[in-house]
Amino acid sequence: MNRGDLTPDRDRQIEEHELQETRFSPELDRVKSNKNVRREYQREEEDREEVEESVEGIFESREVPSWKKQLTIRAFVVSFALSILFSFIVMKLNLTTGIIPSLNVSAGLLGFFFVKTWTKMLHKSGLLKQPFTRQENTVIQTCVVASSGIAFSGGFGTYLFAMSQRIADQSGDAFRGVKDPSLGWIIAFLFVVSFLGLFSVVPLRKIMIIDFKLPYPSGTATAHLINSFHTPQGAKLAKKQVRVLGKFFSFSFFWGFFQWFFTAGENCGFNSFPTFGLKAYQYKFYFDFSATYVGVGMICPYIINISLLLGGILSWGLMWPLIETRKGDWFPSSADSSSMSGLQAYKVFIAVAMILGDGLYNFCKVLTRTLSGLVSQIRGKADSSSRTKYLLEEDPPASPLTPKISYDDQRRTRFFLKDQIPSWFAVGGYVVISAVSTAILPHMFSQLRWYYILVIYVFAPILAFCNAYGAGLTDWSLASTYGKLAIFTIGAWAGSDHGGLLAGLAACGVMMNIVSTASDLTQDFKTGYLTLSSPRAMFVSQVIGTAIGCVVSPCVFWLFYKAFDDLGLPNSEYPAPFATVYRSMAKLGVEGVSSLPRDCLVLCYAFFGVAIIINVVKDGLGNR
Repeated sequence: MNRGDLTPDRDRQIEEHELQETRFSPELDRVKSNKNVRREYQREEEDREEVEESVEGIFESREVPSWKKQLTIRAFVVSFALSILFSFIVMKLNLTTGIIPSLNVSAGLLGFFFVKTWTKMLHKSGLLKQPFTRQENTVIQTCVVASSGIAFSGGFGTYLFAMSQRIADQSGDAFRGVKDPSLGWIIAFLFVVSFLGLFSVVPLRKIMIIDFKLPYPSGTATAHLINSFHTPQGAKLAKKQVRVLGKFFSFSFFWGFFQWFFTAGENCGFNSFPTFGLKAYQYKFYFDFSATYVGVGMICPYIINISLLLGGILSWGLMWPLIETRKGDWFPSSADSSSMSGLQAYKVFIAVAMILGDGLYNFCKVLTRTLSGLVSQIRGKADSSSRTKYLLEEDPPASPLTPKISYDDQRRTRFFLKDQIPSWFAVGGYVVISAVSTAILPHMFSQLRWYYILVIYVFAPILAFCNAYGAGLTDWSLASTYGKLAIFTIGAWAGSDHGGLLAGLAACGVMMNIVSTASDLTQDFKTGYLTLSSPRAMFVSQVIGTAIGCVVSPCVFWLFYKAFDDLGLPNSEYPAPFATVYRSMAKLGVEGVSSLPRDCLVLCYAFFGVAIIINVVKDGLGNR
């Protein structure tokens, strides 16, 4: 059979195939026309499953109160009580170790417990008019954290107390300027400088939370905790946690009460037990039975605890005893142990060098991550806008590469953008408060000229944005680092003959309050976003909490200041170690390095480099 014989059969098969296609084409058209319907149905099924598994699906049946109803009287009554408690905690840590752990979770937990107890009592009596919501819980947490944050950024253990005569006598530079604490001017100062940071980041809330999707780990963890509390299982969990909190609170209280009876005149006793002998006790090697340090050690990461232990052994076990043998050679033998012309200068300035080295490295690291993150966000802006366009279309193209916004994100974004805070309000508020502050601060600190303040306020929004963005990425606020930058900049600008030392410390306070409150508010915006709390309610709660802190924190500090005559002294119960450090930084910025004892500068350079090298090695090794 040759090839030509197959041609008629082949033609016949082709004709039959075309006839079948013609016969079934209407059916094929119907299948094709139903593809979009099936795709939509499939997506609806996926959305339904996602809603059932999502957090917001659990709360979907509950009405979200308006922003005014989220601000209740009972919320601020509880916030005020917790603000006093947390201010005492932060103040004690400020004046002892200077290490302040995050209190967001504790504020959310205690706020839930107290208001839940309140509403249960009202419910049983039939007087409950408004149920307790997670939005109200978030308002309480925001207010408490804003208030207790003033106890840190207010500088009661750092720049503000460093102005006092008590710290100046230790530094030996009282002639360069002193401003003793007074309740009146401290409250006025905090009211003038503490609200600017709130207005500086309000226009950027959408960019930070929705566009950039910064994680803000502490704010996110607090939001998840609050969300879990307001489910039936979460209420039981919160009750157990508060019960455990009450047990250990009682134990800590009675243990401190017991220690008070067994403390000698020089603090020897259970507060400082000479475990290694009296000679080691002189070099601070003793056991402290304080429950506060145990609690802080349990909260802080292990790397911080190990760093403190190694630093204590290296300094008080090796360096200070060795440098002390150089008395009469490196520094005068007649110098007092607390004088800045003696051994104390090595202690303070070597510590300052390590703090500056560590701060400079981390500042550069966070700034680099901030800039790289901004560049990537700007580059991805076009892609993001196209994705948003696709998601808003009725029939988006079906592709595995097409991103899908979850039900939780859709609902949270809708509510977050619902109650807008006008940008003109934020900008106008910043300008008005800046003008008032620029006019008032020179009357409080004559060394702080009005143009110094104006320059700070011009650059403060940029630094506030950097701090809020960096905190969103790393959960680390660099407020104290920006404060140190202000100390050296303004101090050197003012000069030694024009009160540069006090001007630098006051400028540190202005800068720290702005950048600290900015990052705190943005962190709370993240918590509010995840709990469907209104940004307006968050902002109002932050303003009220800041106002409470401007009154409560100075009053708490004043109690410590009047109750303990040795507050701020090196061997006292509350030595306020960072107050001396901050005054020494201001002195270094004004005078330069000429006033340091022999070889102190060489050691400072060495430890400055060591701090940077340790950070480089730590980051280079990673998890290893």
